[in-house]
Amino acid sequence: MTLLQTFSNDLKTLVASAAPAVVGIEHGKGQGTGMVLTQDGYILTNRHVVGEAKKVGVRLSGYGRTSGEVIGRDAATDLAVVRVENTNLTTLPLTKKPMEVGEIAVAIGNPFRFEGSVSLGIVSALDRTLPLGGGKLIEGLIQTDAAVNPGNSGGPLLDAWGNVMGVTTAIIPFAQGIGFAVPASTATWVAALLIQRGSIERPYLGIAGRSETLPALLAQDVGQAKGVRVLEVNPNTPAQSAGLQSEDLLLAVDGQSVSSIDDLQRHMVLAKSFSVELELWRKGKREFLNITPFRRVPHVIPRSEGRARTLN
Repeated sequence: MTLLQTFSNDLKTLVASAAPAVVGIEHGKGQGTGMVLTQDGYILTNRHVVGEAKKVGVRLSGYGRTSGEVIGRDAATDLAVVRVENTNLTTLPLTKKPMEVGEIAVAIGNPFRFEGSVSLGIVSALDRTLPLGGGKLIEGLIQTDAAVNPGNSGGPLLDAWGNVMGVTTAIIPFAQGIGFAVPASTATWVAALLIQRGSIERPYLGIAGRSETLPALLAQDVGQAKGVRVLEVNPNTPAQSAGLQSEDLLLAVDGQSVSSIDDLQRHMVLAKSFSVELELWRKGKREFLNITPFRRVPHVIPRSEGRARTLN
C-alpha cells in the first residue's frame, strides 16, 4: 500500500469516527453547525449561530431533529453552549496538544446546508486577531486554508488524531483559503464556565496586545518562550492608571505565566480577587504592577490584521 493510500484510509477512519458528534443547529432562517461535548447533551457552537434565542433546533446524528436550550453565550469568543435532553451521545474531545503551523486540519460542517461536508487543509497561522465590526473583536484565532463557508460556523476543526483543535467561526470575505477558528484551549475554559455560570464577565485592562515568541536570549532572561507584548495602552483605563506602557512584555498574572491573549484573559476571568499582580519585562528588567480592572466594559478594537465576518 502506498503512502497516499494509507493517508486516505486514515482520513476516512478519522472522519467516520468524528462525524456522529457533529450536529446541525437551526435558528430562524439561519443554520450552522455544532459539536457534542458531553454524552448527556452539552453542545458547543458559535454565539452568532444561536443569536439571542432561548431555544434552537438541533439535528443529531442518528436521532433526527430535536429542541435545544441555549444555556450560555460569550460574545468575546463567539462561543455558545446548547443543551439537549438526549443521552449517550457520541462526543468530540478538545485537544490539549499545542498546535503548530503546517499541521493537518480537517473541517466538518454544514456549509449552505450541505450536511456533513468535509474539507482538508493545514494550520496556516496562529494567534490571529480580527475585528468583526460593531466593536467586536476575536483574538488568538487559528487561521486555516481548509475550505469553510457559511453554515460551517460552530463546527469542528480537527487535528490528525481526530481531536478538536478549533471551532470554525469566521472568514475574510472574498478571500480564498482564509478561514478562522477559535482554538480548543480557549473553547475548553469558555465552555466550562458557560455550563457552570451561563455567561462570562471579563475584566477590562485597556490594552491592545499580541502573543509573541521570544528570541532565544530574551527567553533565557525571562524564563519562558513566549509572552504578551503590549502594543497600545488606552487612555483613562486601569492599564494607564497602573503605569503599564506600550512595548511592555507581560509574563504572568498573579504568578501564573501567560504566553498568549487567551492565557491573559483566562487568568483575569478566574482571578480570585478584583485586583491582580502583573509581572512584566521592561527595558531589560523584571517589574511588578498591581492593577484593578474595570468590570463589564465593551471591547476596544486594537490594531488588527484584517476584517472578517462570522459564518452565518
